[in-house]
Amino acid sequence: MRDSDFGLRRLHSLLGILPIGLFLTQHLIINHFATQGVEAFNRASDFMGNLPFVLWLEWIVIYIPLMFHAFFGLYIAFTAKPNTSRYGTYRNWMFFLQRITGVFLVIFIAWHIWQTRVQKAFGAEVDFDMMADIVANPLMLAFYVVGIVSATFHLANGFWSFLVTWGITQSPRSQRISTFVMMGLFLVLSVIGIRAIFAFV
Repeated sequence: MRDSDFGLRRLHSLLGILPIGLFLTQHLIINHFATQGVEAFNRASDFMGNLPFVLWLEWIVIYIPLMFHAFFGLYIAFTAKPNTSRYGTYRNWMFFLQRITGVFLVIFIAWHIWQTRVQKAFGAEVDFDMMADIVANPLMLAFYVVGIVSATFHLANGFWSFLVTWGITQSPRSQRISTFVMMGLFLVLSVIGIRAIFAFV
């Protein structure tokens, strides 16, 4: 692997955690206010949507890192090979699912941005009613459920890879512990996200 590729992969890994992973977690928590009712969600959504310099924050903290992570991630997905000599069957399945969820998430996130942020730019109100209208279609609800689970898996499994890539978990024992911790993270965030999306139904 060339030094430039190694550096880009480390940057790709880092951006997946900070800021993208942090934003995903915050986004799921904000959405979870929907479980407390229409007004609770709208207040939380309005607060985030009216932060000072929100457009600059969205581009610098979300869209630019997300586009790099997505496009370089597609490059990795279609060029990388499972490392069967270094990792066992389980970890290779995780590698495969990371690629599959990454490709799906490019489609899902682009569609979600179109349905919400782009529509807001055209004058639509991003509120409880907007999301309720979106998931009123059973196919769209299923699409969002798969998208949420894909995102939480991709983050948790990507966090495991981040710890290895950055030399934090090098021993087999530390990687096993990290596996269980990331399983817990995946389950917690999935429950938060799925409860939130069904609150709009």
